Amino acid sequence: MTTPDPPAAPAPPPNAPKDHGRAGRDLRAAVISAVVLVAAILLSLLFWKPAFMGIVAVAVVVAVWELHQGLAAKGIDIPEQPLMLGGVVMVVVAYVWGAPALVTATAVTALVIMLWLLRRGVDGYVMNATASVFTLIYVPFLASFVALLLGEGGTAPAFGLDLDDPGVRGVITFIAITIASDTGGYIAGVLFGRHPMARVISPKKSWEGFAGSMVATIAVGVWLVTSFLGGDWWVGVLLGVIAAVMATLGDLCESVMKRDLGIKDMSQVIPGHGGLMDRLDSLLATVAPIWLVLYYLVF
Repeated sequence: MTTPDPPAAPAPPPNAPKDHGRAGRDLRAAVISAVVLVAAILLSLLFWKPAFMGIVAVAVVVAVWELHQGLAAKGIDIPEQPLMLGGVVMVVVAYVWGAPALVTATAVTALVIMLWLLRRGVDGYVMNATASVFTLIYVPFLASFVALLLGEGGTAPAFGLDLDDPGVRGVITFIAITIASDTGGYIAGVLFGRHPMARVISPKKSWEGFAGSMVATIAVGVWLVTSFLGGDWWVGVLLGVIAAVMATLGDLCESVMKRDLGIKDMSQVIPGHGGLMDRLDSLLATVAPIWLVLYYLVF
């Protein structure tokens, strides 16, 4: 007597998201997108600094647009125009005139946003104003620390490769350490992840992945600070620890936001990665403390 074949598994719906395994993403598309983005950043940074600041300004505009879309899922309507314009102004003044100008531009933009919302009337004013100021600090203000970092080498719009520029070296160090955190955490999490760090917030994030981030950031931090920036090795250790902790917290905070808003990704503007904010979360969280460490202990 032959045993009947088991019933075939039902086919997934045509629009069902693909299962990319423990990686949680389309690795091929993610790698291609990352290479293109890193190449654009490095080319602009190394050969003409104003072009890099243009990329930062565009990133701020796109990130504000994504947050506007995401917050709308909960009925929160932040004003895009003043946030985008004010965000670009904040980046520019931080690069050209430094931290005092950034503080002033942030305060003025916050006031303009609150006045802008008065036109809509009473209903939802507190909710929208609060979300707008949160967006202002979370995206343009933190992103402007990249401009502060780059401005350490001066703001003259010279063409050509200049690796002696301390601002360029600082930004490369910041980006490399943050990438090391994401890459080390990703590899260690995929290979060894067994103990969830925050199951409810981000099920794929593990303590093993965090350990991988820590090892990677400390190694890259010590190497870059000693050989690239001419600083002390312990500053590299400090930088690595701060970067690993802040990048992880930044990722968890954005995961909390998306779960609260009921969305998977902020958008789909970057193939294999989701939204721009899904890539900026760790960068935005690490840039301010990295600037502080480099400004007071290296530059």
